Amino acid sequence: MSNTVKIKNALISVYYKDKLENLIKTLHKQGVNIYSTGGTQKFINDLGINVIAVEDLTSYPSILGGRVKTLHPKVFGGILTRRNNESDKQQIAEYEIPEIDLVIVDLYPFEETLQDKTSTEADIIEKIDIGGISLIRAAAKNFNDVVIISSKTDYSTLNDILIAQNGETTLAQRKAFAKNAFNVSSHYDSAIFNYFNNGAQEPVFKQSIQQHSVLRYGENPHQKGIFYGDLDAMFTKLNGKELSYNNLVDVDAAVALIDEFTEPTFAILKHTNACGIASAANLFDAWHKALACDPVSAFGGVLICNGEVDAPTATEISNLFFEVLIAPSYSAQAIEILSAKKNRIILLRKKTILPLKQFKTLLNGVIEQDKDNTVEGIDLMQTVTQAIPNQNELHDLHFANKVVKHTKSNTIVFVKDSQLMASGVGQTSRVDSLKQAIIKAHSFGFNLQGAVMASDAFFPFPDCVELAADAGITAVLQPGGSIKDQDSIAMANKKGLAMVLTGVRHFKH
Repeated sequence: MSNTVKIKNALISVYYKDKLENLIKTLHKQGVNIYSTGGTQKFINDLGINVIAVEDLTSYPSILGGRVKTLHPKVFGGILTRRNNESDKQQIAEYEIPEIDLVIVDLYPFEETLQDKTSTEADIIEKIDIGGISLIRAAAKNFNDVVIISSKTDYSTLNDILIAQNGETTLAQRKAFAKNAFNVSSHYDSAIFNYFNNGAQEPVFKQSIQQHSVLRYGENPHQKGIFYGDLDAMFTKLNGKELSYNNLVDVDAAVALIDEFTEPTFAILKHTNACGIASAANLFDAWHKALACDPVSAFGGVLICNGEVDAPTATEISNLFFEVLIAPSYSAQAIEILSAKKNRIILLRKKTILPLKQFKTLLNGVIEQDKDNTVEGIDLMQTVTQAIPNQNELHDLHFANKVVKHTKSNTIVFVKDSQLMASGVGQTSRVDSLKQAIIKAHSFGFNLQGAVMASDAFFPFPDCVELAADAGITAVLQPGGSIKDQDSIAMANKKGLAMVLTGVRHFKH
């Protein structure tokens, strides 16, 4: 094999020792000299294998409470020496530095310590690795001559290579391990930077996500798609095929919407918008109310609820073709009913804390913003009309405001008795959204008399208020902020509508 290197000397110093035993035994069988420190040295000795202490190589003990163990020219010289460089050869001979051909080292668990709520700042700082990160970078830089293993996920790969190739590695293999190592080091440094930057919020975009899933395709079959993230931390998949790109986009929207509600609520989404959502005394009734909103659009939708799905509810849901169902729990019988069709994706949602920031790519960069985590409660609704909304109307206005926040702009939402009547979605004018919502409501037999209306942004003209009143709407919610707000208020007074202003716009592009 070309550009092969025989491993003669190895430095092994790891925090996590699981999965290491087989590799150690292979190196020992192949006559490799092993240098090590502390707990790793003891681990290897306990396997009955001789190991050379790094302290014996450097003539320095581990000092400063273990902060300095491997930071020494005899260690880094052995890693960084270029085997085909005569000057390097002369110097390592002069200073009696062994060539180190293999470095196996991982990093202190910084992220794990950060996630542990009992950790103090001192605990976190001590998990910022110095020696380990330096060893990884040195060995990866010198991949021409050195193998770097920076994660236990690579142990078995190296073990197989050493057995198959009699202790030798190729240049391509070493370069691949170096790539993995720089991935580990860059992710680690990003986590540390984001910890220090959390309070200052310096405008620097630095994200590193290690987990990923290759999707069947992207938004369309001719587009490639990859999800970067840990879905297993959010859901347990109980049934069905793998989630697609479009599934994931809808699931994200569904989770954000359902989290606005505490009472038993069911929602049905298509293309990130709710085509049906309702609250009721129980999920069974909430499901029927949600489906009645738009049973045509519900076909092939993403379903989500905030309580346990029981057998009767599962039986009713099974009458509809859907892509994904998400719930925090299911009865055993419900799972059996829902799993009757193998392609249905059934997700059990876990309790997780979602990020407070969101971002997306555009042009030649990235835009980032705080998530819209505000929904104005009844106490923040300012009545600006002669008519005052009653308690039922206020409750429905609050419900409508939650829905409108999660619906594509321009949007109008009609609600009555905690049930979506209809919505106008994503139109280029607000009056077109209103007209669309009226047509949809009438097409499914809804009587809008006594329903309420919410808008994601202000009304630039009074035409929306006039049309809504003529359709039977009795109360309207909008953020306000137009120089023509008074025109809309005057129209509401003329038509006898109640109007409340929230002062908060909820655009969703």
